[in-house]
Amino acid sequence: MGRIGLINSGGASGGANDIAQAVKTAVINKRAGGTGLIVGRKSFQRPLKDGIELLNAIQDVYLCKEVTIA
Repeated sequence: MGRIGLINSGGASGGANDIAQAVKTAVINKRAGGTGLIVGRKSFQRPLKDGIELLNAIQDVYLCKEVTIA
């Protein structure tokens, strides 16, 4: 029947290791065939510069050709 895109939640904000956790989740999601990651509190309840850094890190995972379906 084909595949359907998977978008999963990035989880609750954990503080200092949010970027590492978000990148790890994005890699796992992309390797599983996922097409996106929902991020809310992790990015929007922090200073603008930090939120943008987190979003850019997640975007980099989905744009990276080396991260492929497992």
